[in-house]
Amino acid sequence: MPVSTKAFAAQSATTPLAPFSIDRRDPGPKDVAIDILFCGVCHSDLHTVRGEWEGTLFPCVPGHEIVGRVSAVGNDVTKFAVGDIAGVGCMVGSCGHCPSCNEGEEQYCETTGFVGTYNGPDPVLGGHTLGGYSDHIVVDEGFVLKVGHDEADLAAVAPLLCAGITTYSPLKHWKVGPGQKVGIVGLGGLGHMGVKIAAAMGAEVYVFSTSPGKREDAKRLGATDLIVSKDADAMAEHAGSFDFILNTVAAPHDLDPFLVLLKRDGTMTLVGVPDAPHKSPSVGIMVFGRKSIAGSLIGGIAETQEMLDFCKEHGLTSDIEMIDIQEIETAYERMVKSDVKYRFVIDMASLKAA
Repeated sequence: MPVSTKAFAAQSATTPLAPFSIDRRDPGPKDVAIDILFCGVCHSDLHTVRGEWEGTLFPCVPGHEIVGRVSAVGNDVTKFAVGDIAGVGCMVGSCGHCPSCNEGEEQYCETTGFVGTYNGPDPVLGGHTLGGYSDHIVVDEGFVLKVGHDEADLAAVAPLLCAGITTYSPLKHWKVGPGQKVGIVGLGGLGHMGVKIAAAMGAEVYVFSTSPGKREDAKRLGATDLIVSKDADAMAEHAGSFDFILNTVAAPHDLDPFLVLLKRDGTMTLVGVPDAPHKSPSVGIMVFGRKSIAGSLIGGIAETQEMLDFCKEHGLTSDIEMIDIQEIETAYERMVKSDVKYRFVIDMASLKAA
């Protein structure tokens, strides 16, 4: 029988998030039930609930940066026990048998696409999936992560389930490490994790930003320096010197100034998805340096677990601002203005008061 669960939901693209009761399934044989302690706030949440991306299904309960305590497990579950701390990221299912799924890259599922933690098809109850702005969730064991950080750090762990893996995956895939010079474009929720992770991997890290006032924060996070991207002279000093650039900016912009900074065979990987196309990059810059522009999504479940373990080993969490769920609309407005350092996280204890 479905279990009634407290949540915050948007009923349409023009109505604010508000208290709402949703149904969660009873745990099946392979399911893990989790009482949610903290849920990070991703820009994707805002885009979805406000209908800025096509295909939002209402009522919409966003949230895919989830950390909580296991409250029940199915009879066939082997990796989790009641009382464990667990995480759930951006996906809760995939076809499980296509080439990408077989290779542990479920985020690129070629048959059905991955099942999003919210706004995806719910294969058990029907309708669509409902995310982490709630006090309880039930997820197949294969899409649940082990969280080994200290309990005092759990709120700051939550954004790792999206911002952490979104930056870790390309840094790992393009083999970032000691002896490499790496650039991070943008210093927001994604960018600040990119700096921390690339530095922990041993790279020499630089931040590109239009805001010179972020220099000290960039250094605090692990960067060698900040380069003001609209300062042509500052950019020219670094021409042809970067092995890899991770571009986290989700607004349309000119990619050419960053391509010029890459060494021969260097790559710039895009993880921000703008709402309009970037200016068409110069083919000449790419051809005459064998340079590449690439893209990257999140990571598979195995790689996400690897990222969590890496972050625990290196003492990494997100820089967060904790909010009550009743403050979510204000948080969204501040997020639009980039007025957060660097990720909002909801304390789900506040949901009881709602």
